[in-house]
Amino acid sequence: MALLPIITAPDPRLKRKSAPVERVDAGTRQLMDDMLETMYAAPGIGLAAPQVGELKRIIVVDIAREDEELAPLAMANPELLWVSDEDAAYDEGCLSLPEHYAEVVRPASIRLRYLDRENEIRELEADGLLATCIQHEIDHLDGVLFVDHISALKRNMILRKLLKLKKSEQKAEVGA
Repeated sequence: MALLPIITAPDPRLKRKSAPVERVDAGTRQLMDDMLETMYAAPGIGLAAPQVGELKRIIVVDIAREDEELAPLAMANPELLWVSDEDAAYDEGCLSLPEHYAEVVRPASIRLRYLDRENEIRELEADGLLATCIQHEIDHLDGVLFVDHISALKRNMILRKLLKLKKSEQKAEVGA
């Protein structure tokens, strides 16, 4: 397994749509494993393939708390089949927008279909934080960031801060 570099916003690669996975093979499983290792090390509770430079419809999530046993989910081609009429608001963050958070409203419950690690079609019902996390990661596959769900003013403030940080890091690298 390997730690992968996480792309941070603003970066045009995060706004591109990902291609479906034809089948979950050894290479796909390796990417899933590397993504999980990267997510845990970050630390985070979800990661989508575009965040590590792979425009493939693959996500990994694990909402287990530190004192709980790991419960990783790795999904290829996740597709929402149903969303509840009831909404829930969560203070969301993202590994691609480090140290920035905003309240996002999403459907409280979902049902989805995906390919698992063994290339088997699975369905899953989720609510609460798991539903939010899955929806957040699926958004990445469509080039949507959590800040796209908040006001333009808040979004632009966050993206300007990240751009400023990125520029200062680049200047530091050149000066090093």
